[in-house]
Amino acid sequence: MKQNLYLLPLSLLSTFIASPSLALEIKIGSQDIKQNPHKINAKILHLSEIPLHSTEAQLLTQALEKNDNEEVIETEELESDNTSLEEDTDIDLEVIGTQDKLPQSTPTYIIDQAEIQKQGSTSVADVLKRMPGFAINDVGHGADIHTGTYYRGHSINQSVFLINGRPINNDVSTYHGATDLNSIPVESIERVELYSGAATALYGSSAFGGIVNIITKQGSTTPRFNAAAEFGSLNLNNQQTSFSGGSGNFRYNLSFERFFIDNRYKVPQGAANRDTSGNLFNADTATSTYFGNFAIDLNPQNTLSLDVKKLSSRRGLIYFGFPLQRDRLDHDGLNIGLSWRSQLAQGSNLTTTLGYNQDFFNTYGPTVFQGNTFYRTGTLDTQNLTARVDHDWQITGNNRLRWGLDLKNTNLDGITDSTSPNRIAFNEVENRSVLNTALFAVNTWNISDRFLVDLGLRQSFDSQFGNYLNPSVGLRYAMSPNLAVRGSWASGQRNPGLDQLYLYDTVHGWLSNPDLKPETGSSWTGGVDVNFSQNLTGQFTYFGSSLDNRLGIIQGQWQNIGLVDTNGFEAALRWRLASNWSTFFNYTYTDAQIKTGTERGLQLGLIPYSNLQAGIGYEKDGWQANLYATYNSGARRALFLNPSDRNTDFSPSYVNFDLSGRIPLNRGLGLTFYLENLLGEQYERVNRIYSPGFTFRVGLSSGI
Repeated sequence: MKQNLYLLPLSLLSTFIASPSLALEIKIGSQDIKQNPHKINAKILHLSEIPLHSTEAQLLTQALEKNDNEEVIETEELESDNTSLEEDTDIDLEVIGTQDKLPQSTPTYIIDQAEIQKQGSTSVADVLKRMPGFAINDVGHGADIHTGTYYRGHSINQSVFLINGRPINNDVSTYHGATDLNSIPVESIERVELYSGAATALYGSSAFGGIVNIITKQGSTTPRFNAAAEFGSLNLNNQQTSFSGGSGNFRYNLSFERFFIDNRYKVPQGAANRDTSGNLFNADTATSTYFGNFAIDLNPQNTLSLDVKKLSSRRGLIYFGFPLQRDRLDHDGLNIGLSWRSQLAQGSNLTTTLGYNQDFFNTYGPTVFQGNTFYRTGTLDTQNLTARVDHDWQITGNNRLRWGLDLKNTNLDGITDSTSPNRIAFNEVENRSVLNTALFAVNTWNISDRFLVDLGLRQSFDSQFGNYLNPSVGLRYAMSPNLAVRGSWASGQRNPGLDQLYLYDTVHGWLSNPDLKPETGSSWTGGVDVNFSQNLTGQFTYFGSSLDNRLGIIQGQWQNIGLVDTNGFEAALRWRLASNWSTFFNYTYTDAQIKTGTERGLQLGLIPYSNLQAGIGYEKDGWQANLYATYNSGARRALFLNPSDRNTDFSPSYVNFDLSGRIPLNRGLGLTFYLENLLGEQYERVNRIYSPGFTFRVGLSSGI
C-alpha cells in the first residue's frame, strides 16, 4: 500500500503564513485599512515579516486584524470588486478574544467559522476531517464509533483536545467512552486551531499526535441572531440557533443545536450490521447541545469569562463480528470553564482557569447465549476538575517565556452488570481517582531576525505513575523573505485510563489490567514554508514518532502491545486563482508500522496510507459554490473481521466528490445545500462500513 504515496500528484493544503503576535496587514492596493475602512482585502506577508508562525487552512477565508492590545478582530473578507462597507452599515467588528502565544517552530493550522459553514460541517469531527493529518473514520453516514479518529497515526487519546485552552479529554477507552467530537454546537465555534511540536509542553505530554483547540464565540457589541434549519436524506434534520449581544463591558453568546438522522439504507452483503432486509441496522443518531459564553471586562487590564456546554446524545451502535447488533449508547456531558485574563504589565499577561468536565456513558443491550437472551449494561461516569495558571511574559525584545501550573483530578465511577451466566462473575462497581500536577515552561529566543529556538519542559507529578519529565525543542530559520525551514522534537507519556486499569468491559468482554505501563516515546517534525508568489503559498512537513508500550487488546485483555513507529509526510498549498476564486489542497501520507508482537511489520489498523482533501470555491454577492474532492487509499481491517477475512486485508481505495453552496434570497436569508457523494458510488469507508451513495441536505440560514 505504500506505493499510494507515489500514485498521486503532489497535493498540498491551504496555508496562510501569518503572525498571531502581530497585526495581519490588511490593504487594498496601496491603501491601508486604517486609512480607508470601507475596503478590505488580505495581503500575504513575507516570511521575514513573521516572528510567530501561523497557518490558516481555509477555502474561502476571513481576514484577521490585530489591534494594539493584541485582540483578534473578525472582519468579513469582501469580494475584490471593492464592495463598500457603507452599503452594509450593520456589519460590525466583533472582538473574539486574545490570540494564544504559541511556540513558533511548528505551524498552527486554523479553520474559521466562515469556512466551517461553507463546508456544511455538522460536528467538530466534520471540521477536522478536511485538516491536514487527520483520518476520521467515525463521522458521516452510518459511522461506527469503534473505527476512531486518528491524527498523524495516533488515536484520539494520544492527542489533546481543548475548549478555549481547557482540556476536555476523558481518557477512557471502554463502553464507547472516548472523547466525543460532537460535543460542541458548530454554530458556537469561532475557529479550530491545530498545534504540535513544542506546544505539547504547554498542554500535555500525551499529545503524540497534536493538540486541537476549539475556540468559541464571545458575543458582539450589538445584538445578533442567527438560525439555520436543514433537512435531507435518511430523515436528516438539523436546527441551529445562536443569539449574541452585549452592553458596555459585558458580552454573551448563546447557542443551541439539534441533530437527528436514522441512517437506514441498503448495504451490500458482508456489511456491518446488515439486517434481513438488507438495510444498515441500529445506526440512528440524535444529539442536542447547548452552549453559553459570558464575558465581562472588569477594567482595561482584566477580563472574566464563563462558558458552559451541555450535551445529550442517543445513538445505536454498529460493529462487525457479532450477531445483529442492538446495543445502544447514551452519552450526557457537561463542561464548565471560568477564566480570568489579566495584563500585569506591558508584555506580561496572566490567565487563570478553572474547569469542570463530566462525561456519563451508558451502553446497554441484549445478548444471546445458548439460545437465551440476556442483558448487559456498562456505565462510565468520569469527572475532571482542572485548574491552570498560565503566565506569558515578554522578558526582553528577543526572549519570551511562557510558564505555569496545571492541575487535573480525574474521578471514575464504573458499573459492570450482566445477566449472562458467563459474565455474572465479572459484575462490579468501581470508584477510582487520579491526580496529575504539571509544571510547564516554553522559552522562545529570537537569536536573530531570522533564527529562533523554542525550548520546553513539562514536569509531571502523577498519583498513579509517579514523576516524569518531558522536554521539547524546536527551531525556525528564515533563509530568505520567501523561504523558511523549521523543526521540532518532543518527548511524551500517555498514562492508561482508569477504566483500562480497573473496570471489566462487559459489552466487549475485555478484561482490565492494573499492571499496564504508560505509553512513552517521542514525536518530531521537520518542514519548509514557501511563498511561491503573493497568491500561492506552500507548506511541506515530515512528521514521525516512536511510541513504546502502546495499549491494545490481546486475547481479551488490555495489554502493552509493544513498539509502533510512525513516519509520514504532509504537503499543503493555498492558491487564490483569481477574483472571488480560491483553492486548497492537502495530502497526508502515514506509515504507522507495528514493530513488535504477532502483527510485526503491519500498518496500524484503520489508518490509511494516503489521504487527500482538495477544494475549489467561488463567492460573490452572497452566492457561494464549493466543490470538494476526497481520496482515501483504504485502511487495514483490523477488528471485528468476517471469518473469511485476514487481518492483512485492506478496504478498497475510493474517490469522493461533494458540493456545497448558498443562494441569497434577500439581505439576511439564504438557501443552503450540500450534495454528498456526487458520483453515487457506495464505497467502503472503513472496516465493512459502507456509504449510502448519493445524499443531499437542503436548508435555510438567516442572520440578523
